[in-house]
Order: sequence, then C-alpha cells, then structure tokens
Amino acid sequence: MTTFFTADLHLGHARLLELSPARGAAFTSVEHMDTALIDNWNAVVGPEDTVWVLGDVDMHGKEPTLAMVERLHGTKILVCGNHDACWGGARGGWRRRDAYLAAGFTAVLDFAVTTLPPPHPQAPATRVLLSHFPYAGDSGETDRYEHFRLRDEGIPLLHGHVHESYRHSRSHRGTWGVNVGVDVWDYRPVSEDALAEYLGGLLSNRGD
Repeated sequence: MTTFFTADLHLGHARLLELSPARGAAFTSVEHMDTALIDNWNAVVGPEDTVWVLGDVDMHGKEPTLAMVERLHGTKILVCGNHDACWGGARGGWRRRDAYLAAGFTAVLDFAVTTLPPPHPQAPATRVLLSHFPYAGDSGETDRYEHFRLRDEGIPLLHGHVHESYRHSRSHRGTWGVNVGVDVWDYRPVSEDALAEYLGGLLSNRGD
C-alpha cells in the first residue's frame, strides 16, 4: 500500500485549456484532459493505495465531474481548494461536503498533517502540513485568499493552487513548500517516497 499526493485536477474545466498554456499544449480538448488524468492516476495508483487530493478536483462540484471520482483508484481524501464547492470559503460550502463524500472521498477536510517516510535509512521521517494553498505565492502576481492560508511555523507544506508556476518555493521565513499539483508532476499523483526524496533534497540545501 502506497500513499500518493496530487492537486488541481480541474476535471471538466474546459476554460483551463485557454487559461493555462501548459494544459492547452498538453491536451486537445477537455475530454482528452479528463481521460488522460483518470488514466494517468489509475496507471500509478492501485485499489489498496491512498491518495490525498489537495484541492480543486473540479470546478464547483458539478455532478458530471464528481461522478468521475469513482473511476479513480484507491482511497481518496480531499483537502478542499477554492474551486471545490465544499471549500470553507464558499457560500454554504459545508453543506456540499456530503456530495463529495457520496462521490467517493472518504474524508473532506480544510487542512491536515501527515508524515513522509525517511528519504534514506539514516534520515528521520518528515512531518508535513497539507493545504490547498501555499504559505505565500500564487499562480499570478497577487497572493489571493491570504486569510485561508496556514500560518507558517516552520513545518514544510505540501500544497496545490499554483498550477505550473513552480514545483517548490521557500516562504518568507525560509520554510519549504512543495507543489503536488498535476501540472508539475506529469499530470499524475506523486508518491510519498518520491516526495520524501524531493523534499529531503530541499531540506539538505540541494534545492534552490
């Protein structure tokens, strides 16, 4: 059993192909994008695996796109993003959480904490926070939703939200954040072991 992380699938979001040059180059249509994301997920995730989805599974919890969730392998846990209808910042968002649970998520959360395995036998495990939003930074020039971002207390953060803008960043306090969004991980979930190695490199100052 393996744990994976991902974010920003944006299933059914046709306009994203216009807004994102990377998505527009990768996919010919929203149907192509949805099929590829589902196939890529199922190619690496097995039925016994667990996947943390750090927000923006689709656009506002539409029934046709939520129905795609049951096609995705594994136990799925959602940390809500600003485009999820269940997000705490959305009007009546808490009322929509049942729809996401019914679609196949075993839990719907605002944030979480977990531990990544040691990147090598001599290293310790790494405690990380999980949120849709990074400590700082956005996909544009202005940081949005600042009051929904976790306080930076020096704990590394796994997040989404920024799409292809960057794979990792450092906060004003020097804390590392890693973007697990599909746009920077070959449009598929990334395993805890791969993230542990990647973050371990950053923490040992091999990152920039």
